[in-house]
Amino acid sequence: MKVMKTLIVFFTIVSPCYGQDADGLRNWFNDPFFQVSWHIPDCPLPAGPFVDERAMRNQSHRRAEKGTTCWLAGDCDRQNSYMYDVDIAKEFMAAIGDRGPFANTTLWITVQGRVAYLQGCGISESQIPELEAFARSVRYVQQAFVDLRVDRSRRAPYRLRER
Repeated sequence: MKVMKTLIVFFTIVSPCYGQDADGLRNWFNDPFFQVSWHIPDCPLPAGPFVDERAMRNQSHRRAEKGTTCWLAGDCDRQNSYMYDVDIAKEFMAAIGDRGPFANTTLWITVQGRVAYLQGCGISESQIPELEAFARSVRYVQQAFVDLRVDRSRRAPYRLRER
């Protein structure tokens, strides 16, 4: 399990550096994006932080403003809220190892500017508050959002990425 955690964190940090994928999307800002559970087969893969160049340009101003506003408002002890994201990913891995809260799910986590997005599939909507509470309990996380598909006949409630 420890080797798996190390590999997940490694690929979270390093994989964005390998450039653009075949679908033309890229993790331009190196946001952590990793899978934490695999219990429900055929769960649609979230797009996560992978966007095209146009979307990256659209996000750039908002990210710069959000990142520095945290520092200027005195809400962050780091100069930019995005500087916490790799540490948040590591904290998630440690918390998952300690508590293993993702039974009966297939989930991916994206971390962007101290916000954790949990996306994937579960067996019941009653899992959502528990998953949100878990994510908010991770050190440095300010907000958490859970998009969970519980009915296989419905579309995923998140933007998809082709496999």
